[in-house]
Amino acid sequence: MVSASRKRARPLSRSTSTSSASAQSREGPPSALTKHWPASPEALGDARAFLIECVHARLPTLLVPDKDADGLCGGMIVYRTLIQMGLPPSLISVHFVRKGSNVHETEEGKAMQEYGAKYAVVIDQGSRGGPRLIGNDTKTLVVDHHWSEEFPEGAVVLSAAQFPPVATSATLAYTLCLPLLGTRAPSASDASVPVHEARDQLEYLCAMGTMGDLGTTFRWEPPFPDMQACLKRYTKKALGDAVSLINAPRRTARFDVDSAWGALLGISSPKDLTAITKAAPPLSETSLQHVKRLHEARADMRVEAQRCSHSAPAFSGDGKVALIRISSQAQVHPLIATKWAGTLKSSRLQVVMCANSGYLEGQNMTNFSCRIARCSLSRNHDSGEDAKGGEVDIIALLKHYAAQVPGLRESMGENFARGHKEASGGIVRTEDFEGLWEVMLNSESQDAEGSHKRRKVDYSSKNSSKQSNTLEGWVKRG
Repeated sequence: MVSASRKRARPLSRSTSTSSASAQSREGPPSALTKHWPASPEALGDARAFLIECVHARLPTLLVPDKDADGLCGGMIVYRTLIQMGLPPSLISVHFVRKGSNVHETEEGKAMQEYGAKYAVVIDQGSRGGPRLIGNDTKTLVVDHHWSEEFPEGAVVLSAAQFPPVATSATLAYTLCLPLLGTRAPSASDASVPVHEARDQLEYLCAMGTMGDLGTTFRWEPPFPDMQACLKRYTKKALGDAVSLINAPRRTARFDVDSAWGALLGISSPKDLTAITKAAPPLSETSLQHVKRLHEARADMRVEAQRCSHSAPAFSGDGKVALIRISSQAQVHPLIATKWAGTLKSSRLQVVMCANSGYLEGQNMTNFSCRIARCSLSRNHDSGEDAKGGEVDIIALLKHYAAQVPGLRESMGENFARGHKEASGGIVRTEDFEGLWEVMLNSESQDAEGSHKRRKVDYSSKNSSKQSNTLEGWVKRG
């Protein structure tokens, strides 16, 4: 029997992972207090025991990967490993959380329970305290790297979050699964994929997932696994192109994450995604259609991102936050926030926030994404501030603003300030978001002479849409 975590049992998850916009903070050496990486030996042992028990039981199994490249590649690593260990593909189902939802929502729990799975592995979905993710009859393993101090009841938890530099979920899954290759269940038939081929698959999936979170320029330095042979075999360009294709469908209004999963499932090399006609062996007709859909989705997203890139930023009163407002049914807000975070300059700017009022059309909800401004990272580096004293913590900053209005933090619920310290955001009621922005807008900052400065401008969505300023007109503004 595999041991299960309780709500606050063995606090394995306190994530500081980032998006590619701030990968620098993920590349430092492990903490002097950290003796193991990417998670505790006990947690890795429990997670491996869970997968072995799952394969030996030969019972219906559910995978619940997140929708991005890191989550999908981490999920595919687990999928490939279970099959290589002897679990029949017919016993494995895959569930994708619906648009705008998360695994902790009651409706998602009901949807997952309908699969009738006895084992479930949830990958890269974030963690929080609360009831069991799935019904009482389903044993659940959570593989994650997001910030949380609590976990669902009854889950076996494998978290990378307390072991800096924090691993991506794909790297965590790779470390978990690699030693299990070749470990066959007694009743299993011969593996359809040799161990060396399975190892190659896990390597490029690990590389793709990690690049999806940390960018193609990420330096694969210890303690991260040595991926030099993989990078040489497939090239960073091909891997980067594959990542952008895998990420495309989940960003579109169609939200067809299953297309990305189907494409990953049908390829034998990441180059199959970019050089379709050269795939060896040739792609099946089903896989070919999935891959073509990735290219179509990426083209659509480029058009939509360009359309949404011309809204001018508004600044909080203290100058720490820049807000860009858009309305799109596509998940383009993280892209816009990342783009502006890399180009917008201001002496006090710390965070760029993109708010999308149209993602969940007709639901009176605002989805927003926040990224650390590159100019803030440069200031901290130039001033020689240490990591603890100088780094920007988006989650803490958002909660600080929300705390200024009694009841606002509680009103925004559990989907506020989720994710990572360096890449956070939320899904909140539009009226609550406007309340949060009002606090930011009226916040004050002291200049060097001690006087208070406050910007008083109407930054409502209505007026913002009339501004003709573009990105190019603001990037040099300091």
